[in-house]
Amino acid sequence: MKTLKKTLTILILPLYFGCQVAPQPIAYGTDGCHFCKMTIVDKVHAAEIVTKKGKVYKFDATECMINFMDEFDTAAIQLYLSNDYLEPEALIDATKATFLISKNIPSPMGAFLSAFKTQADAEKLQLEKGGETYSWDTLLKHFSN
Repeated sequence: MKTLKKTLTILILPLYFGCQVAPQPIAYGTDGCHFCKMTIVDKVHAAEIVTKKGKVYKFDATECMINFMDEFDTAAIQLYLSNDYLEPEALIDATKATFLISKNIPSPMGAFLSAFKTQADAEKLQLEKGGETYSWDTLLKHFSN
């Protein structure tokens, strides 16, 4: 019995540690968008989903990530991440971010959507560029219309 427990532990332990739920760096200019298939090149608008099993889906824009969610079981998603507009390549928790839609800030898919780590950051750029701010929940409602 002791040998069986030890054998099972040895077999199961690598599986447990093999499924890390963590973001992966985006290889700009190489990785493709899982939704629209474009190459991801924009370092301030990219996004990523990480499932509860650790599978990563990369997107060239937050709007592609949102559109992908229509085709995916969102109950399987652990992390929603968007690039911080003010810190290129930095992925932030999209569910806690503030978003700005401004016709004066183009994004890869034409939704003019940018993510910000804080509401203050988004509002500061909004004063310069115009547009409207959204929380994650209000953004999802906006895109569902």
